[in-house]
Amino acid sequence: MERMSAQTVKSDTDAAIDTQEFRHYKIKIIHQWAQTMALLGLTLVPLFFILDYFTIQVELLPRFALYRAIGSGIAGIQYIILRSTKPGRLSYFHGYLFTFIIGGVIILMTADLGGFSSRYYAGLNLVIIAVTLLLPLGTINSAANGFMIVVLYVLWNLIAGKPYELADLINNLFFMTATVVIAVSINHVRNGLIKKEYYSRWQLLDARDALWTEMELAKKIQTSLLPAQHNIANYEIACIMLPAEEVGGDYYDIIETRAGERWIAIGDVSGHGLESGLVMMMMQISFFSLVNIHRGYSPSTVLEYLNYVIRKDLHRLGSNRYMTITAIRLDGSIITFAGNHQDILIHRARTDIVEKIPVEGSWIGLSDNIQEFLKDTSIAIEKGDLILLFTDGVTEAGGKNGEMFGQERLERFLQKYANLPTEAIVKNIAKDVVMFHEEQTDDITLMALRRLF
Repeated sequence: MERMSAQTVKSDTDAAIDTQEFRHYKIKIIHQWAQTMALLGLTLVPLFFILDYFTIQVELLPRFALYRAIGSGIAGIQYIILRSTKPGRLSYFHGYLFTFIIGGVIILMTADLGGFSSRYYAGLNLVIIAVTLLLPLGTINSAANGFMIVVLYVLWNLIAGKPYELADLINNLFFMTATVVIAVSINHVRNGLIKKEYYSRWQLLDARDALWTEMELAKKIQTSLLPAQHNIANYEIACIMLPAEEVGGDYYDIIETRAGERWIAIGDVSGHGLESGLVMMMMQISFFSLVNIHRGYSPSTVLEYLNYVIRKDLHRLGSNRYMTITAIRLDGSIITFAGNHQDILIHRARTDIVEKIPVEGSWIGLSDNIQEFLKDTSIAIEKGDLILLFTDGVTEAGGKNGEMFGQERLERFLQKYANLPTEAIVKNIAKDVVMFHEEQTDDITLMALRRLF
């Protein structure tokens, strides 16, 4: 049973790898690495003339210089061709061509230096190693490429007819054949690794696509839960949220209950990303349910029960997240709020002054009972007054010099844009924050409310 399962997995793996895409991937590698091989021929073949100078007869130097010039020249042309062409089936041909030309040059030299008795045959081992190990041609092609040199070496030196000792021939063939066998074996193992690397990449891409699909779904769910209604009662409202990742941990809501109560909420789950986004959605659903089911609750009472629900959910989730939140009930010309989030900024239309309203209370999710820390505060809002709510992703946005955007800067921008429509206000401030920070590391949320009458 286990053997059948393993065989099934193996066959599935091989089937997944044995595709046109993998063949193209391998050809691309061969084409790229063949450029390195050609560069080696272009540089090392003439460089070995230094060895010629010190080890061979003077009268042979011009001929060897010519051999090496031809070999390095063809390698240079090969490099240019490889650079100017795209990978294809002919990319395999470059390995055989390099072996034939550079190996042929060395074979000619061995014939001039005494045939099978010449020690220059060792250079053929370098060609075998360079081509067979640099290019992942596969077992059959690597073996054919390596033994091609052996055959050419034997045939040409037999044709040259130089006298030789059988022991020298056997010695040379033994080491050249061993070099081919070792190089082909290493190439076979490396091809297996390339195959596994490709399959791992294929799995990784598949997992990434699946993850992005899940992330897109989570993002879609999160954005679908955001309020579609932006104007309630006598308030014009505009909001903007810029998550630091696909799924954010910031929260805002605009609710008009079945009983006619109007609620605003803004909050921030610690951290950001998928888990924070999940906690945010839990809080959003719980808040919506509480204010719709229970009529007449004060903001502090709503947050007390919200903390109880979220605390239980976080325990089940095994999460140590917590959240800041301010809950606001709109009652005509009065707003009543509770919670511990960012300060509330109010631009007073009559005085053209930005007023800062500190908030007090407790974070949600840290303690089982937060009743004693919660307090309701009521403030009068006149016609034309503008309320700005925000998360710490705005004020704590870091600039290139390490300076934070800060609340004072936010107040100045609110003063600057206060006479614009609410939608233009949040868009302009968000743009200023994005331009200010070097890299967005936290979610950014802004909400502007203007009393119309």
